[in-house]
Amino acid sequence: MFSESPISRRPSKRIMVGNVPVGGGAPIAVQSMTNTETTDVEATVAQINRLKNAGADIVRVSVPTMDAAEAFKQIRQQVDLPLVADIHFDYRIALKVAEYGVDCLRINPGNIGKEERIRAVVDAARDKNIPIRIGVNGGSLEKDIQEKYGEPTPEALVESAMRHVDILDRLNFDQFKVSVKASDVFLAVGAYRLLAKQIEQPLHLGITEAGGARAGSVKSAVGLGMLLAEGIGDTLRVSLAADPVEEVKVGFDILKSLRLRSRGINFIACPTCSRQEFDVIGTVNALEERLEDIVTPLDVSIIGCVVNGPGEALVSDMGVTGANRMSGFYEDGVRQKERFENTQLIDQLEAKIRARVSREDPSQKIEIKSVD
Repeated sequence: MFSESPISRRPSKRIMVGNVPVGGGAPIAVQSMTNTETTDVEATVAQINRLKNAGADIVRVSVPTMDAAEAFKQIRQQVDLPLVADIHFDYRIALKVAEYGVDCLRINPGNIGKEERIRAVVDAARDKNIPIRIGVNGGSLEKDIQEKYGEPTPEALVESAMRHVDILDRLNFDQFKVSVKASDVFLAVGAYRLLAKQIEQPLHLGITEAGGARAGSVKSAVGLGMLLAEGIGDTLRVSLAADPVEEVKVGFDILKSLRLRSRGINFIACPTCSRQEFDVIGTVNALEERLEDIVTPLDVSIIGCVVNGPGEALVSDMGVTGANRMSGFYEDGVRQKERFENTQLIDQLEAKIRARVSREDPSQKIEIKSVD
């Protein structure tokens, strides 16, 4: 039973990335980035659609060359998710993707070069209502800042970010968001805390180059969780050396745990012990895989015995409590007369969940299995 988060979020200016509001109290947007060759239009479109199905609100695409910009034009025509173009240094690419319908430019103004080039990009962004993301990374700070601080520090990251912010301020452009990412949790968290006090624009959170699926998820959950719990952050990306779809899933799991957003089923499951009356681990794994298509928020408790099962079931939308051969079934905290045979529990619970989702959200195309 999803309840409102006790977190008081940092006030921020709202910008629009396509049709997705970012900042100003809007739901925290979950982003990811394609890892296909952008010039492989078919593969990139397919990956964007997979990310959309996983729940991504925004997708970033790297556009390093003019050939990639031409491919971006075709990609833009085939997908409806908001797209961010990741561009470094070449202002002409930024102008081209702005022409082709990009929803946000990830480009640091100070890296473009001459004043007239910066102004050309900002004018194009202003004319087409395209926001900019300033993206600072602890691994690529300006040479003079590296020399000044000796090593990446929160102050160094923020000084770099503010250089780019000052350029946009001077050009009277306020439609931007900022990130100050680092692979070290404390470095990133410290930088975001400092930056949050200096600007009113939305902040894009990330622990960059976090690692593989398991270690990167843990590092991201710790770092982003610290910031989100303090109310800092308006959009996020979990950076994993893994399938980008996993980034989206982990991002939503982080937001779910803080009650900031809810999408799909939140499984509450015991770690198992000798008291379990059915295979809890196998049941949860099977249901997670089978019910990936469900987007309606539901809390489902799967507990292997009667010690903790009834208590968890009382505060869940649906719950199963293990017992000898036949397990108890709860809905909205109420013990139901019917019971599930432990050998058929997965099929029976899936059918119950799908039937409920179909009733509550007719917009979802749910195939309902019969319940024996």
